[in-house]
Amino acid sequence: MTEVTVVPPGAGESVTLPGFGAVFKLAGADVSIVEHPFAVGAITAPHSHTREDEHTIVLEGEIGFRSDGQEVVLGPGGYITKPRGQMHAMWNAGDRPGRIIEVIAPGGFERYFRELGELLVTHPGGGDLHKLPEFAALARKYVLTYGKPDWLDDVVHRYGLNRPTH
Repeated sequence: MTEVTVVPPGAGESVTLPGFGAVFKLAGADVSIVEHPFAVGAITAPHSHTREDEHTIVLEGEIGFRSDGQEVVLGPGGYITKPRGQMHAMWNAGDRPGRIIEVIAPGGFERYFRELGELLVTHPGGGDLHKLPEFAALARKYVLTYGKPDWLDDVVHRYGLNRPTH
């Protein structure tokens, strides 16, 4: 039986990732909820996963999303679904910090952020994470594929973003 779970505002275990973070709000087999703050100039590395859909709600700032051929910038109150199997990225499209909530279904993928944070602690500065065997193993564990789609350079240029670290 599911129990009532309460996470007060500002609460939740967190990890720091380059340009954004992860604050774990709720975790379960059916769904997990993670809050991501986005620094100005931050973009996630383009990636796809085959097991999860991500449903995103923008809380603060202007956040850009690209999922395969679709691109949009949403402000507070905007929602988007990034379906499994599509190469996608998110970025801070504005000039102030942003914040989103990700509802990930099914749950479990939130553990990737925790493990990536632990990997970054053991490899300060990150460097080129793609060259680390531990990073490749982590991506395989979560059936996660990173890529450099043809739209990445254009998005980075148009929004004045810092290149993804991995």
